[in-house]
Amino acid sequence: MCLIALALDVHPLYRLILAGNRDEFHARPTTSLSRWNDAPDVLAGRDLEASGTWMGVSARGRACVVTNVREPLRPGDFASRGLLASDYLRAAQSAEESAHALLAKAPGYRPFNLLLFDKHDAYFVSNRPQPNTQVLTAGIHGLSNATLDTPWPKIRRLKQALQDWIAKPQADFEHEDFADLFAVLADETLAADADLPNTGVGIEIERRLSPAFIRGPHYGTRACSVIAITHGGEAVFIERRFAAEAAFEGQTIFRFNYGIE
Repeated sequence: MCLIALALDVHPLYRLILAGNRDEFHARPTTSLSRWNDAPDVLAGRDLEASGTWMGVSARGRACVVTNVREPLRPGDFASRGLLASDYLRAAQSAEESAHALLAKAPGYRPFNLLLFDKHDAYFVSNRPQPNTQVLTAGIHGLSNATLDTPWPKIRRLKQALQDWIAKPQADFEHEDFADLFAVLADETLAADADLPNTGVGIEIERRLSPAFIRGPHYGTRACSVIAITHGGEAVFIERRFAAEAAFEGQTIFRFNYGIE
């Protein structure tokens, strides 16, 4: 993922809401949202180049999101950050145990931000600027290619959209409408130059990467996703997929029980 907003323990119906976009090269081979044959508890898309994922859930009550940290390329033999997400979804350790265990091996991965959730806790882990972790508190948080809650324009807009969605009259789980969240995930508005970060990639690339939804022939938004998990463990995972130049490829919806004992 390259953009994610989450609401944790602030909605009367949902314990956790995740809304985000995965940005990637269009040529990178990927499977769509599905249950994994080699890990039937896992529900996620899959990167076929490194076998990891960017966002997923487990029927055993786990969820995970990973983003890259934008910085100039550094030489070195680093492990794929997508493996952090897939390994956690398969694991038996709690979010807390996994977060602290990662600190020792975090330098061996490409620059990453990682969100770990289980039925009780939520943690943020990163290896930039050095390995670190923190408990996620109840509230609305946003993450892109810098540290947690860095106020980039697209993060601010998505967090506000999530706040507005939460404030709307409550629907029942079976008829919930996530259209407002998907509309913001599809927003192609460029940020003003004065609001752009300086991450070392140059103004032209900063400008091109500033919208929530990135359109391009070679690189762009590949998936818009929403996960919503009720306090009782009912869950829905929606993925909308796109090819080059934002060509719509399809939508997948899964409804399932999240870690019900």
